[in-house]
Amino acid sequence: MSDNSSATPNLTPVLSDPRSSGVLWGLLGVTAFSFTVPFTKVAVSGLDPLFIGAARAVVAAALAAVALAATRQRLPRKSQWVRLAVVAAGVVAGFPLLTSFALTAAPASHGAVVIALLPAATAVMAVLRGRERTARAFWTATAAGAVTAIAFSSVQSGGLGQLHWADLLLFGAVVAAAVGYAEGGMLAREIGAWQTISWSLVLASPLMVVLTVFSVVRQSPEGTPNQWAAFAYLGVVSMFLGFFAWYRGLAIGPMARVSQVQLVQPVLSICWAWLLLGEGLSVPTVAGGVLVVFCAGWAVRTRRDPAPNPRSRGVRVP
Repeated sequence: MSDNSSATPNLTPVLSDPRSSGVLWGLLGVTAFSFTVPFTKVAVSGLDPLFIGAARAVVAAALAAVALAATRQRLPRKSQWVRLAVVAAGVVAGFPLLTSFALTAAPASHGAVVIALLPAATAVMAVLRGRERTARAFWTATAAGAVTAIAFSSVQSGGLGQLHWADLLLFGAVVAAAVGYAEGGMLAREIGAWQTISWSLVLASPLMVVLTVFSVVRQSPEGTPNQWAAFAYLGVVSMFLGFFAWYRGLAIGPMARVSQVQLVQPVLSICWAWLLLGEGLSVPTVAGGVLVVFCAGWAVRTRRDPAPNPRSRGVRVP
């Protein structure tokens, strides 16, 4: 297509604006992740949660190893391996394992209540780790979005009630994912978006293989076709392909703003739980979802402070 094509002007503003591009990639990743909680709930209804949390990482690591070998990627530097270990601990081991065990006792909608805290947690980690400058309005929008997401999810699930052990696991999963997202977003600027999650998966694979073997020896995995299909999605998309888009969006950044696109995730997750699991979808849920999306858009459009951040330059997003 030539530069004079009539279609080019429609695409150029979106593709040339790094802010819009980062948000769009982030939204694609969040859409992929929004199926994670419902599909995990489907999988744990028949499969061992340890198997789900570990074996999905083994599946993704195999795909990552093939992709890295096929494209002949350079090995990360020594200092980058340490940071990859942080990413692996957060998003390859921490979040999948903790949510798998939590969702054996909590419904998918309840999981969305606590995981709705993830955008705010990621924003805080991004600011601390990436030293990003943010305007006061950004924090106002972030707080409003987090409170709205929690309130609407709580109404949908009938209230949080007393703190349960599953809640502690979900809170731990939020912290683990926030750290992994922030560090991964920074690292993606240096070695690339899909390379970051791929090397993290490969690094964590020995531990995940051991946990998978232990789980299989303890209890042979037996599930229905639906449960295995849900597991396949968790391994291929939630654990691998979704991060291609998500880390690319965070790498384009700014991370603190792109992370707020996650506020849409609990809305989507509860919608999928309604469609796939038959969980209730009420008028308050729809109204709360609209408010969450509004707050997410508000946060995304909030301008950063005018002073540039030199660390946000030179982004590599292959």
